[in-house]
Amino acid sequence: MVKYYTRACNFYYGKISKQKIKKKTSLPLHGNKLISFDTIELITRRNKKIIKIKDVKKIEPKIKKKILKDLKEITKPKNLKNIKFKTHPLLMGILNATPDSFSDGGKYLKSNSAFKHIKKLKKDGADIIDIGGESTRPNSDTVDSIIEWNRVKSKIKFARKNKIYISLDTRKSFVLKKSLSYKINLLNDVSGLSHDNLMVDLLKKTNIPFILHHMKGTPKTMQKNPKYKNVILDIYDFFEKKLKLLRANKINHRNIILDPGIGFGKNLKHNITILNQISIFHSLGFPVMLGISKKRFIGDIAEKNDSKDRIGGTVATAIYALQQGVQILRVHDVNEIKQAIKVFNKIIFNI
Repeated sequence: MVKYYTRACNFYYGKISKQKIKKKTSLPLHGNKLISFDTIELITRRNKKIIKIKDVKKIEPKIKKKILKDLKEITKPKNLKNIKFKTHPLLMGILNATPDSFSDGGKYLKSNSAFKHIKKLKKDGADIIDIGGESTRPNSDTVDSIIEWNRVKSKIKFARKNKIYISLDTRKSFVLKKSLSYKINLLNDVSGLSHDNLMVDLLKKTNIPFILHHMKGTPKTMQKNPKYKNVILDIYDFFEKKLKLLRANKINHRNIILDPGIGFGKNLKHNITILNQISIFHSLGFPVMLGISKKRFIGDIAEKNDSKDRIGGTVATAIYALQQGVQILRVHDVNEIKQAIKVFNKIIFNI
């Protein structure tokens, strides 16, 4: 049986978008009239077909039913508990309370330096701050749960006192459970809820919003020659299967964010394909997040081995993601990305 996938493409922005919607030649992305599309790419594992929205009615009934179902998910507004999405992506600032993260390992392990950075991230415009105590860079080892919790505890407490929307970056139910008294807002588990069997049960009991992340293998093994039949469709199928499993486990809320996991078990070609076709994930009906900040794919393209020299590539990727309707960007340099988005919005959206 052939499986069909629907990817929104050929986007319009600002006044042009509103005009297209008014003329009924374009559909709003996520209900946002400032971003719309008039074309879909109908994809199978064997071929692709470009179809104008106005021509969907001509498609054979069985396939048309699938396309219309996907279009409903693509066009409806996306919601998340206590978060309001805007015309541009929300920014998730990064606080690595670790000695060995790839970009800033050791800088914010001590509480005083971490507190200063949390304040800076908030001042620079971070909508969310992602706090983690375990590096999941390629070839990294698993950190003991107690050590991980001790690294993040004071930082979470400080962020809560400063009324920050807190994302907890952990794969471990022990760390999540310990953080509950601090009322964290979001769980970011890079293992896709696969590392710890108790995580799903804990999420079911607490109803905490979470990020469903894709990673092939583990941090220790993920970059050892990763292979896919079709990277974009394999990740799509992973999300679909995982969402079905979560529903079977009675996690019925819609407070879920999808992250295809740039750099987590992907080579350069995989990463570029995901970014190029990122809008396919809108048809799953959930907000999409990208962690693109200073990643190795930027260094590979720009031939810059030092992660400190990858801000330009991060900005370029962020602006492209904005144009594809990505709702959240996880970044180190909040001030620079915020500035780039403001300028871009003024130019193209005139807002």
